[in-house]
Amino acid sequence: MNLVLVEPEIPPNTGNIARLCAATRSQLHLIEPFGFKLDDKTLKRAGMDYWQQVAWHRWRNWQAFAAALPKQAQLWYVECGGPQYYNEVYYEANDYLVFGRETAGLPRTLLEQNPKSWIQIPMFNPESRSLNLANCAAIVLYEALRQMGYPGCLNDRGGVSSHTPPG
Repeated sequence: MNLVLVEPEIPPNTGNIARLCAATRSQLHLIEPFGFKLDDKTLKRAGMDYWQQVAWHRWRNWQAFAAALPKQAQLWYVECGGPQYYNEVYYEANDYLVFGRETAGLPRTLLEQNPKSWIQIPMFNPESRSLNLANCAAIVLYEALRQMGYPGCLNDRGGVSSHTPPG
């Protein structure tokens, strides 16, 4: 899987998502501009010693990222207001889960241009503005991995899962 952060602003979120990517062997794509320096000590502390285990890419902007995508790439835009929930779509191993800035989310034009790929996480409290970005990334990524049968997952005995994915 691929996790894409469009213009991340908060170092601990990016560090926690890097740690998530290390644990799940997912690739991390960071799209500039950032709200911090990549050498920020807060970013490193949140990712702890996991950064060397993360396959990650830095993109100067959305256009550079989009131009490098494989032709058949499936992107899932995770943002409130989407026409379907994150657990109502089917994921494949090379899909891209795209998340926006902590304060502004994904650009509205990007969402409107891709309505079939716009998904959301349900919310229940109208007074709650949003969920934490790292939590959202974990929720959606683990649903995608669950659907695929947790490929390559270590079981509780240290071996690799032999679970066969559905379908």
